[in-house]
Amino acid sequence: MRYPLFVLRLLSLSKTVSSNQVSSQLSKFQKFSFSSIPKSSNGVNKTEKQPIKTRSVNQNLGPLFNEILGILGTENVIADQNPGGVSDSEVTHLANGETRASGSQGLQGVCLNSPERGVQEEENFPVSEGKVTGVSDEIDVSPMVHKVTEIVRGDNSSNSMEERLEDAGFNYNMDIVEKVLKRCFKVPQLALRFFNWVKLKEGFSHSTETYNTMIYIAGEAKNFELVEVLLEEMETNSCKKDMKTWTILVGQYGKAKLISKALLIFEKMKKSGLQPDVMTYKVMLLNLCKARKGDIALEFHREMIHRDMGLSLGMYLQLMKCLACSGDVDAVYAVSDDMIKACEIPEHVSYGFMLKSFCIAGRIKEALELIRTFKDKNISLGSENFKTLVKGLCRADRIADALEIVDIMKKKNSVDEEIYGIIVNGYLSKNNVSKAFDILQNMKDSGYLPTVSTYTNLMQHLIRIKEFQKALELYNEMMDVGVQLDSVATTTIVAGYINQNCISDAWQVLKNMLEKGIRLTKKSYSIFIKELCKVSATDEIVKMLMQMQASKIRIENDIFQHVILYMGKKGEMEKVKIIKQMQESCNFFPKEEDLSIADIDRQAEPNIKINSTLLDQEYSDLNVLDSTSRSYSQDESHEVCQILSSSTNWCSIQDKLEKCAIQFTTDLVVDILQKCSLHSGAALRFFSWVAKRSGYKHNTESYNMAIKLSGRGKDFKHMRSLFHEMRRNGYSITSDTWTIMIMQYGRTGLTDIALNNFREMKASGRNPNASTYKFLIISLSGEKGRKVDEAIRIFQEMIKTGFQPDKELLESYLGCLCQVGKLLEARMCIESIRRIGFPVPLTSSLYIRALCRAGRMEEALELVDESGPEKHTLDQYTYGSLVHGLLRRGRIEEAMSKVESMKQVGIHPTVHVYTSLMVQFLRQKQISKALEIFEEMKEMGCQPTTVTYSAIVRGYMEMGKVTDAWEVFHHMKQNGPFPDFKTYSMFIARLCKKGRSEEALPLLNDMLDSGIIPSTVNFRTIFFGLNREGKHNLAQIVLGKKLDLKCRRKLSS
Repeated sequence: MRYPLFVLRLLSLSKTVSSNQVSSQLSKFQKFSFSSIPKSSNGVNKTEKQPIKTRSVNQNLGPLFNEILGILGTENVIADQNPGGVSDSEVTHLANGETRASGSQGLQGVCLNSPERGVQEEENFPVSEGKVTGVSDEIDVSPMVHKVTEIVRGDNSSNSMEERLEDAGFNYNMDIVEKVLKRCFKVPQLALRFFNWVKLKEGFSHSTETYNTMIYIAGEAKNFELVEVLLEEMETNSCKKDMKTWTILVGQYGKAKLISKALLIFEKMKKSGLQPDVMTYKVMLLNLCKARKGDIALEFHREMIHRDMGLSLGMYLQLMKCLACSGDVDAVYAVSDDMIKACEIPEHVSYGFMLKSFCIAGRIKEALELIRTFKDKNISLGSENFKTLVKGLCRADRIADALEIVDIMKKKNSVDEEIYGIIVNGYLSKNNVSKAFDILQNMKDSGYLPTVSTYTNLMQHLIRIKEFQKALELYNEMMDVGVQLDSVATTTIVAGYINQNCISDAWQVLKNMLEKGIRLTKKSYSIFIKELCKVSATDEIVKMLMQMQASKIRIENDIFQHVILYMGKKGEMEKVKIIKQMQESCNFFPKEEDLSIADIDRQAEPNIKINSTLLDQEYSDLNVLDSTSRSYSQDESHEVCQILSSSTNWCSIQDKLEKCAIQFTTDLVVDILQKCSLHSGAALRFFSWVAKRSGYKHNTESYNMAIKLSGRGKDFKHMRSLFHEMRRNGYSITSDTWTIMIMQYGRTGLTDIALNNFREMKASGRNPNASTYKFLIISLSGEKGRKVDEAIRIFQEMIKTGFQPDKELLESYLGCLCQVGKLLEARMCIESIRRIGFPVPLTSSLYIRALCRAGRMEEALELVDESGPEKHTLDQYTYGSLVHGLLRRGRIEEAMSKVESMKQVGIHPTVHVYTSLMVQFLRQKQISKALEIFEEMKEMGCQPTTVTYSAIVRGYMEMGKVTDAWEVFHHMKQNGPFPDFKTYSMFIARLCKKGRSEEALPLLNDMLDSGIIPSTVNFRTIFFGLNREGKHNLAQIVLGKKLDLKCRRKLSS
């Protein structure tokens, strides 16, 4: 049996699919076998297939090129351009991706994937994207669709989306739901929430069409896990996949370069009884070309020819470019033959596409040989063919050869502005500015007016090399000679003015262009804003954002976040507030945290992220023995720990262990392992060594501690090895064992592996305990490896199983839900824990505090106001969180008013409130005011915490008072509270930012001496800082320290 070529390629492509799975697919392909590629009949000797790197640029093309010059120099070669009836402009449009249908078939959805496809506004999605999903081009402007879309995409209300949808009381049908989903195309998380909410409505169930739309949206967001979930839902709800479903799947996996998956779906579609239509083939073919899988693309093309499925000219060009870039010259000729014979495309068009493909691929020898074929077949060379060849020669760094062809074109009066522009760009690509200007002058002397593109390329290059004045002269020349500016030229000169800090001139140019009707793009405004940031024009940044809004240009969330981050670093908190209000008014994305102050806020609210140290401390209850039951002395434990930390040479350590007269027990071994986290490599070798001692035998508890120690050192390979060793030796694999591994994976963000272990645990017959659920949910709710839907599912499972969550778990879980906007699920959580006995004031306070941390102050304040008789109690519980949240949002007057109102009812500020106030004043660089708060705090009997002192250190550093910062830090070390990991990390980062990396270097040893393990980020920050400061020898010391720590902590290092 002869298998198709793309099946054999699939075997090498699908690294993520097992060989058995792939082999099982072979039968799917056996029903057809493509014919072999026909040899070209044109008689031209073509090169064998070769890698692109061995292109003909480096070959001696002298004789061939001279022959081609002779051909091009003959008379009447350019006399009749495109005699077949296809104009140059049409060929150019097709080559640029503006494809037209072949016969009655339109390319339609394939154009969505074209690399040259223009950026489309989100509001156009119902038209453009509907071509894939099969939706009518008619735009539904009904008030109901608009209203529902406004609710779904709006995020400036005190109520959640789901509550507002319920209150609206609309009745939904398929058409409304589908159109609302499409209008949420750019906000997939909101689309999914609406999709999930509406399916619970009585009388409504999703159809194949609505599933198609949601699958397309998920695929565009590259959330293929959600795609698989939606497909499973379709099966469960008996929604049959139609042709559009399969085409969307093939297209989305193909666009993501998951070619093996796309091929498997293609065959699965056929097995389901549906034969792929021309659209599915075209989508598959285009994505194969984009992924440079030319051999598989060719097989699909041959199958389409066999089934009488026509390709547009644009698709043929894509296929030829792919094959030429892969070096398969024979295949390019074969496709050309198919165009001519099977599709009846004029010969001159087919050969023109071949020429363009060879030139783009840099295969100059093949392009020149093709010119010889033009002559042999009496095919006229049009001006577009000359331009293609000139451009190809310039790309291949053969500008001198390109100029010889231009001379021939001059003799035949076929030179135009575009040809000169190609040569100019060729010289610019080689950074030969003087030659580029010579060509420009030659062009003007010959009576040709440079195009706006030529002028713009020159201006951009001059600005890059800091020659703005020359660029400005070109701009003035453009205006004088009447060249019509476009958005790219405008963007170039405006950005240049801003870069020179000539802001008023930039605004004047922008104003003039807008008055002339030139519409700038989001990319243009984004460039302006980034340039304004470089020159610290904060007022102008706000003005530019307002200009975008006035021009009805959608401001993307990344622009807002870039500006907020920049403004925060500049201390422009009032402007941050204004920009955030603008962001909320845009209604495109849910609110996000202010990244510029995130690290201080995490210190002020320590439960926002997983505190891995706290997890280790709490989980030690599973392993630490009660002091009354110890079978060893602390002196023995201390002696062994000293031995293990005395050297990095295991042989030396082993000699000392052999000489000590200690009777080892499992209790002693567990205690030693627990105390040696900083020297876990030696401790794990000790664990293996002690197992061989006469009279000693490990137990489950000692293995659990060794597994935990490996995981804390991120030596997951050895951790898993210990687990398998434990199982081989017949020790009981308890729920605690599984929980330790789940916790260690989860705390480092490896939540996929943690979930797999959780499933494996249950499959092995071990039931999760309260600790298992707790640490898994906290891991899934954390910022690293966050998986909200899994966290929700497992939390619900925990409640149903009868386990009660504790305060730490609830804070982490609720905080996560509020951060991602799942307020309905947060309220469901509150209701569920109330049903199992949690008091109302406690649950309400937990929810309010979570809302405050997520920045949802309106919801939090409203909950407090509506709490009725519980309000006084809630005020006491949530006072600090409300003040902190208001301060973070820049609502200082409201925060201070809250403080005063609480004082009046006898509730004095807590250390949390005082610290939040200090952080706010330090951000505003009001150090004296912050210190006043600090003194008042101590007078009121509130003892400053590590977070309080850390805020002062950071405030001094931000103001450049490094000596004062060191004094506070030394005070902490001597008198307490002692610096923690976050304090050290913050101080290291600030010192390096100020160019004092050498001062930060000793802090690494301080951390280790204090039992705090520096992170990779700590090492990297100091290493890069020292290198920036030219202290390369010290930077090498940092690398040595990092390597030493790794050796001490990992058995496998």
